[in-house]
Amino acid sequence: MSAQPEGPTTARWVAPPGRRHDPLAGIPGLTETSDVTESEGVRSASRHPSTQALYRPAFATSPLAMAVVDREGVIVGANDAARTLLCGEDTGEGAGTEAGEGAGEGPGHLLGRTVDELLDLHSDPRTADAYREILRGRQARLSRTRRLKHPSGHSVWLRVTVSPLPDAEAVLLSLGDITAHRGLQDRLHHLELHDPLTRLPNRALFFERVSAALEAGAYESADATGRVGLCLLDLDGFKAVNDALGHPVGDRLLVAVAERLTHCADRAQSAAGAPLVARLGGDEFALLVEDSTGTEQLAELARSVLDALREPFDLAGQEVSVSASIGVVERQVTGTSTTALMQAADTTLYWAKADGKARWTFFDPERNAHRMTRQALSSSLRPAVDRGEFALEYQPLVEMAGGGLSGVEALVRWRHPQFGLLTPNRFIGLAEEDGSIVELGRWVLRTACAQARRWQMEHREAPPVFVSVNVAVRQMWDSDLVADVAQILAETGLPPELLQLELIESAVMGPTGRPMQALRALSDMGVRIAIDDFGTGYSNLAYLSRLPVSVLKLDGAFVRGFREDGAAPTEPADTMIVEALVQLAHRLGLTVTAECVETAEQAERLRRLGCDTGQGWLYSRPVAADRISGLLAERR
Repeated sequence: MSAQPEGPTTARWVAPPGRRHDPLAGIPGLTETSDVTESEGVRSASRHPSTQALYRPAFATSPLAMAVVDREGVIVGANDAARTLLCGEDTGEGAGTEAGEGAGEGPGHLLGRTVDELLDLHSDPRTADAYREILRGRQARLSRTRRLKHPSGHSVWLRVTVSPLPDAEAVLLSLGDITAHRGLQDRLHHLELHDPLTRLPNRALFFERVSAALEAGAYESADATGRVGLCLLDLDGFKAVNDALGHPVGDRLLVAVAERLTHCADRAQSAAGAPLVARLGGDEFALLVEDSTGTEQLAELARSVLDALREPFDLAGQEVSVSASIGVVERQVTGTSTTALMQAADTTLYWAKADGKARWTFFDPERNAHRMTRQALSSSLRPAVDRGEFALEYQPLVEMAGGGLSGVEALVRWRHPQFGLLTPNRFIGLAEEDGSIVELGRWVLRTACAQARRWQMEHREAPPVFVSVNVAVRQMWDSDLVADVAQILAETGLPPELLQLELIESAVMGPTGRPMQALRALSDMGVRIAIDDFGTGYSNLAYLSRLPVSVLKLDGAFVRGFREDGAAPTEPADTMIVEALVQLAHRLGLTVTAECVETAEQAERLRRLGCDTGQGWLYSRPVAADRISGLLAERR
């Protein structure tokens, strides 16, 4: 019996009878002998299979598709799972495929074929470069996702992994079938980008499409216009439908609206395709027109949408009618951003609502510039008071009988750092909207009373003049006007009888409530109350006798009717109305002031009709306080 050699020994793995040949056989660098060394307790390699011997049947029977590729990129070994996945053939469990067996016999065989041929790795230059580096042994691992056409005809998504085999002139190709996972991802992605109720693209997908449409590369073809259009739509009165009929009916209405909008988009299809219809949220929808041909295309689309929505909706036997307002924007892509496009559409939709609803409105740059100016003024109103940007001018109130100065009206001006000197009609409405009129009105009242007191002290010999201050409706409701007046009179020392507060008819007409209580308290204090622009508001004569007012100021529209230039003679009705109002006021113990007196003829007519006081450019434009001081000095 021969002696065993000293040192480690190896045991050769022999395929069991009835099994196919080793799928890794013949691969350079992969030995067929065991790497298990003989040690204490291990005397027979045949009784204890080597680790490498166990890898081979594991490779052959693994459910993960695997193949061994040589340094030239040729498949030299593959398991059954790889053959089934790539060739569509089932070879039976554990069969495997080895080099030299059946190679080249029909399309189902993998041996001898290149990975590039099967997986088209060279279609992506970066992937191709990484794959070559692995074959050369310069990179450790490559992992990519590929979409292949299965022999049966359907698409298969694979996770492809290529990694070197240790101590072998080959690499291992692993293929994971992720088709089901990818399908689930696609479905989830679809749900993420579509509205679950209407099945329309949602806000996220809409903005993706807008961004893509605005990219410069989206208009490279010769037929492209380089323009984009947008119809932003909001249902009128949808909340009332929800409140009256319930949210289920409201949801059915939204679905029906989506169907009609989609139909309109399909009918408007052009060479660039049909407009994208999306639900942005609530009852707001959008139609995006890529590569639009001009404003007329968008106008036609908006008209067709309004016509489609005008027909009543039959919702489970219940007829519902709604209208819509549409903001329309159409412009060049160059220089346009997603934000700018949506802001323009939002603004235009607001205009459509404000103009009466059930209509479409085109974006108007001039109108938008005016809106932007209003916004700039509104945002800077409150801090402007603290910065001292406001000033007062005073317009004389003149006695029509003798021509003497009896009082002045304080008129606020805004010295805006950007827009210059602004008159009240530019900002008072804004101040009433955002509530800053309360703080501004308090400043005007304090400044005017302090100036009137200063005139009184500087011109003691002359009869004192009163100061008239305008009070906004919101000041009557949002502030304690009585307390403010009392405090300011106490601080400035101005006698109450030298203060006159002017209010428009809508602020004082009404027998009860907070305004009436405030007016009575002010009148009891000694402050004079004047109704401004009388004859243009409610003009409820039944309340006039109950109001604690002292003065009626006739609106300038009556005065402007007194013209003697021959081109537009005075209407007899104007004269009769003014005469009746003056007589009524006098019988109630009130004085009458005529506004907007511009000519001597108007002044004479008003004087003959009995007006007590006149105000207008005939006497003076609004001037600074020192000019009034000069008038008081002349009167003395």
